[in-house]
Amino acid sequence: MIVIVISALLLALILIRVPIPFAILGAAGVGLLWIGGLGNLVGIFEVIPMSAVGSNSLAAIPLFIFMAHLVLKSGVLASLFTSASTIIGRVRGGTGIAAVLAGAGFAAVSGSSTAAAATLAHTSTDTMLKQGYSRRLASGTVASAGTLAAMIPPSILLVFYAITAETSVGKTLLAGVLPGLLMGFGLALTVWVMGLRGHAPATEATHWTAKLKALSGLLPVLVLFVIVVGTVFLGIATATEAAALGCLGGFLLMVWTKTVNRSNLRSALVGTVSSSAMILAIVFAAHVFGVFLTETRVTPTVVDFVQGLSIAPMLVVIIFAFVYLVLGFFMDQMAIIALTVPVTLPVIEALGFDPIWFGVIVILLAEVGLITPPLGLNAFVVARAANIRVETVFLGSVPFIIAMLIVTALVFAFPELALLLTVTAN
Repeated sequence: MIVIVISALLLALILIRVPIPFAILGAAGVGLLWIGGLGNLVGIFEVIPMSAVGSNSLAAIPLFIFMAHLVLKSGVLASLFTSASTIIGRVRGGTGIAAVLAGAGFAAVSGSSTAAAATLAHTSTDTMLKQGYSRRLASGTVASAGTLAAMIPPSILLVFYAITAETSVGKTLLAGVLPGLLMGFGLALTVWVMGLRGHAPATEATHWTAKLKALSGLLPVLVLFVIVVGTVFLGIATATEAAALGCLGGFLLMVWTKTVNRSNLRSALVGTVSSSAMILAIVFAAHVFGVFLTETRVTPTVVDFVQGLSIAPMLVVIIFAFVYLVLGFFMDQMAIIALTVPVTLPVIEALGFDPIWFGVIVILLAEVGLITPPLGLNAFVVARAANIRVETVFLGSVPFIIAMLIVTALVFAFPELALLLTVTAN
């Protein structure tokens, strides 16, 4: 009974737009006060802060965020879209495909879906509109391309899931590589199909010398991606150490482009602190909520209940996936992970499924939530940046949502797509 009441309180706080960390913390605090009184609550707050944010794995989050800010300030991402357009050449929907490719490149060094969507909206939407793309297709392409940062390493969501689920951060990041690339292929294929149906024009042909020159615009991103993911795959570095190497690489890019100055460094640091503080606040609040769940014995009760049901284990996972899909329509992705994974993951493990594979499924469904109403953060970001009605962005995202769900179904049916690199990694 108490869990239902506290869950309703939490939902109410979120609906009235109380900041996510305070909503979680407030609901958990009321629950703990209800169970054990003020002494219990004070005792928990004396212990939780250090245990919640003192993990070495958590250092990967601010480091990856700092790396993204450094790369942004270096200016190398500004040419991603034009370079991709030149390389693709004369293809139906080529400019839209270039936006998807640029989104994948941005994802490979940023880990932030909203930042990717905002940057792509500024650099590619106008070009597509001038070439004859409808506002619906142009905005939908950009919004969906931005979601790739949720899956392709160094995805902040993947790191957050790994920490919440207490699995290997490095292996979880590696698990996102193939599904992320498959998702990018699915989005690009969708643009191409729309082009064949007359919704997107062909781009101009480009000479091979121009293609080779444009390839140099992609090299900095590719090199940084190989450094971060390659060192983890080969066992040379942990995820946190790879993030630190990424920061060094980002700084060297700033040196190379001669953008190192006090203003850029201050902006990168302030942006990193701001984003990291929000994420760490959610981590802290989630730990307090986790204590509440432990004291109410919710998790073992749910595990026992599910194991007692005479239904196929895969059906349980399908039900969980549907719940995550629906939650993504209304809640922040990090909040969903923080609140649900401590309950759903023990059930998944008890049924014999791999927690990293399940995490990839959760993040894939979280990507869908970024471009679906009513929350759809990427859709709002693109609408604001490109001066397009958000309803238009949502409608334009529909074909891409279908593609994303197909890719999710493939990873669901073939777990090897997520686990292959985790098995072969050193």
